[in-house]
Amino acid sequence: MLLVQLSTPAAAQAGAETLTFEVAENGFTFTFDDAPVFEDGFPAHGNFFITQGYIYPTGTLNGSTGILEDGSPEFPDKVLGTWYCTGVQVGDAAHSESGVWVVATEVYEFGDVPGAETLITDGIELADVNLPYTRPITGGTGRYLGARGEVMKRTLGFDPVSGVTFEVEFRLMN
Repeated sequence: MLLVQLSTPAAAQAGAETLTFEVAENGFTFTFDDAPVFEDGFPAHGNFFITQGYIYPTGTLNGSTGILEDGSPEFPDKVLGTWYCTGVQVGDAAHSESGVWVVATEVYEFGDVPGAETLITDGIELADVNLPYTRPITGGTGRYLGARGEVMKRTLGFDPVSGVTFEVEFRLMN
């Protein structure tokens, strides 16, 4: 796996480090509870879920979903790690087109050793494409031990089979 570049000169001067990348959800891993669901079978308000995907360097996706038809990464040589997300559907849930649709915990795991290098963030998720929003960084492991700060997140797109793609910028406070 690739190593992650952490610091930029501007971020270091501001007393923070930044980490930016893109994530491609593997929609084949999206699993949700049997209830509550809408009549069409999609998750409704109060439905818990879990999913995962691939972390890529910024600029990798360029309109692509990042996922092949068998659920493997489209760009295997560029995978930085694995993204895990668990949460609960809120509001209009899977029918949301705008606004808050889930409250979730996200784990960004880097490298080949499970749990050795992670960043964790908790908060809301917006259904809106291309609308940036902020989530808090709640911790990490390894070189991210005690991590605090915020994450700026922006959904790039959504494919009903492969899932959501998004970009994130972690602003880690020193």
